[in-house]
Amino acid sequence: MISRWVHSVVFSLGMVLLPALVPVPAQAESGFAPLDRPGPALSVPPDQLRESLTCHGDPGAASEPVLLSPATSVTPEENYSWTYARAFDAQDRFYCAVTMPDHTLGDIQVAGEYLVHGIREMHRLTGKRIAVLGHSQGGMNPRWALRFWPDVRGMVDDVIGMAPSNHGTESMPACGPKPVECEPAVWQQQAGSDFGQALNSRAETFPGISYTVLYSRLDEVVTPPESSELHTGGGLISNIALQDVCATDVSTHLLVGTTDPVTYALVVDALDNPGPADPARVDASVCGQPLMPHVDPLSVNTYLQPLSALPGLLSTAAPGVNLVGTPQTDREPRLRCYVYAAGC
Repeated sequence: MISRWVHSVVFSLGMVLLPALVPVPAQAESGFAPLDRPGPALSVPPDQLRESLTCHGDPGAASEPVLLSPATSVTPEENYSWTYARAFDAQDRFYCAVTMPDHTLGDIQVAGEYLVHGIREMHRLTGKRIAVLGHSQGGMNPRWALRFWPDVRGMVDDVIGMAPSNHGTESMPACGPKPVECEPAVWQQQAGSDFGQALNSRAETFPGISYTVLYSRLDEVVTPPESSELHTGGGLISNIALQDVCATDVSTHLLVGTTDPVTYALVVDALDNPGPADPARVDASVCGQPLMPHVDPLSVNTYLQPLSALPGLLSTAAPGVNLVGTPQTDREPRLRCYVYAAGC
């Protein structure tokens, strides 16, 4: 059964950890870059950016294009190939996926550059404003691109986060030996991190963009679950707890971003309608569905079982390095100079 794998898997995808709302002091707000300052040149080599983006379908398709952003510790293949990729293929929807370095465990400031490239390239290919869909870290990190590269805001119509770590998490995992060493993305997703304060500085959302935040009150990784929510800025915001749509929904962190049918219904609603998702448009029959459409029920465990082994990626292969080569440190990465009001 699906539930038997949840506990072990959420620790891994849960590194995509969720938030506790930590207010940024007013004096700190002024220390961060103004909202309209042009973003810096991308530091990631262009060939690496090109290779990170894989696209599927017809760029001229009528439906809204989607950029898939993966959760911490997974690739788009592991996160979406058996769920949303299958659904979008069935819908004849053009979609792309961005593969981050180090299994999405590295510095999220770098992940933001990959998303800037992905948004620009998809907009170029389609000539349309796109949607960015992500699970956990993948639902949060597109906001770094939008915060510090204003040119991409006009290219994005929807940001849809499934259990997104918008304000960090209070559930800090034990990573390495004492003194504690963790991957950069793990440090950055702690509640109150420097990264989180910069991400949410001045405005959490931007005019012209619709933000759909989907979370479960049973999320054991994002703590508290309500910290996924967004509240400030000029964007259209819909914060939706799955249990407010279907009281019997028992999905935890992993399932929200993979097989949950209520999440899927709200994702499609946001993609197919102006503005963010509206639960009033979702048919009540979704509450009786065991899985989202297009997921093969006979192969669910086949996909979930490997995910349960992903916490092993965080173990130490050598001092200061995990099994996929991601450096582990005893603190979060320093914020880049473009983040600050003084600039570079």
